[in-house]
Order: sequence, then C-alpha cells, then structure tokens
Amino acid sequence: MPLTRRQTAAAILALPLALAATPAAAHPGGGRGGPRPRTLHIAGDSTAAQKYADAAPETGWGMALPFFLAHGLTVANHAMNGRSSKSFADEGRLTTLLDGVRPGDLVLVQFGHNDEKTEDPARGTDPYTTYQEYLRRYVQGARARRAEPVLLTPVERRRFAADGTAKPTHGEYPAAMRALAAEEGVALLDLQALSLARWQELGPDATLAYFNWLEPGQSPNYPDGRQDNTHFRPTGAVDVARTTARALLEAGVLTRRDLRRLDDPVHEAWITWPQA
Repeated sequence: MPLTRRQTAAAILALPLALAATPAAAHPGGGRGGPRPRTLHIAGDSTAAQKYADAAPETGWGMALPFFLAHGLTVANHAMNGRSSKSFADEGRLTTLLDGVRPGDLVLVQFGHNDEKTEDPARGTDPYTTYQEYLRRYVQGARARRAEPVLLTPVERRRFAADGTAKPTHGEYPAAMRALAAEEGVALLDLQALSLARWQELGPDATLAYFNWLEPGQSPNYPDGRQDNTHFRPTGAVDVARTTARALLEAGVLTRRDLRRLDDPVHEAWITWPQA
C-alpha cells in the first residue's frame, strides 16, 4: 500500500534528530574515543507525537524533549495520534521502532489515553490484562536489543473539580503500569502523578495556556476556536518535556551531563511544525 504524504513525513521525522551542539553543551568525553550517540525512541500517542503545520499550535511533548538533551543524545519520535499500546503494536509500529534500536538506546513508552477507549476493539485494553501484556512486548523488545525500556504513565488531562482540585482521568491504567514496572524491574517515570501535581499548582485558569484552548480567530487552523483539555500548546509541551527530562535524571536513567536547560527558558519560537 503506498504511503500518504503525511505517513512519509512521519517516517522521516521519526529518524533520530541530530542535536546541534555548541562547545558549552558538548557531552564530556564525546569526542574521539567517546561514547557513540544514543537515541531516545518514543512510543506513544498524540500527547507526545510530532504535529504538523495544519495542527499548529498543537504540540506534542516529544517535539520539545530534544531541547533538554545534551550532545550525544537524539530523539526518534514514533508517537502517533490516536494509538494505544495495542494498536501501535498491531499496526506494526512497534516493529518499525525496534528495527532502529541499538544497544544503549532508550525506549520511552507512554500509553493510556486511547487504551481507555474500551468500546473500540482496535485500541481498547484492560488495565491488568491486555494493557500489561502489550506493555511487556515493548519492554521485552527493547531488552532483546540491549536497550533500556522506560515506562511513562500517561500525562494527565486538564480536568478540575468545582473547588479547583485537579482530577485524575486515567482510571486504573497508571496503577497497572506502576505494578508492571515493579514486576519487570523497569524504570518508571510517573508523568501522571507529576503532571497532575503541576496542573494543581497552576490551577484552572493558568493551565489554559498549556493546553490547546484557543479563542475564535486566534489560529487560522481553528477559526471557531478550540477547547482541548488533552493536547498541548508549546508552553504545555515544553513543561511536560522538562518534567520528563528531570524524571529521567531522578530515576538514574540519564545523568546530569546528559541534560541541559533543566532550569533555563525554552522559547516557544523554537517549536516548529513542518508541512505534512
């Protein structure tokens, strides 16, 4: 079956993104005889995925992650809109991702949003059975290639109770992933808990700027406006990517020298949306 223009663009953009390094950002020991570049492969859904010009300003956090990685680390963003742990694997996307994995790489796995759509047999999973079974395939595939799997609980949606309390939306899926990570001895980044705490800190009004909430006429892609509590604008994507980078450090998956800008500004203008 011939690829569409969007599928072709997605395949190209999923190739490791080489990060331009300045002398100040160079990875220690990364010269002659130093370690070879490593790739962070992202398997996930629309909250992490590459977005295109026709969706701007919607932004996946995977688009912002390279801004926090030092020289010697690259990103291959395979995350795709609408996919669950099941559909991503069943469509052959996991096989494609693993074909590019090399020893020493990282495989970041974030699913849950679409696994919850149990009315859809192509995507829905049960937290403690099929969800865990599919996640094991990612873990085992990474380990078979001497790469390190990292499980990320699904980042939270923007949902607040009447009293301003940020509400969890992912049911048993984060707990099921935590249990699997403990059972398999896999590094876990608890983005669900971290993002929920962040949205609580910001509150209902301030979080509007983090999600794809737009007034009518604010963006030509959304002439009637948008009220999206799931997907991010650049500010939100950068915030989640920064949280992910810090969590990778806290979990001991990466070292301080692998990272940059953890406490420095990342400007929205750095985000770009290619043509589909």
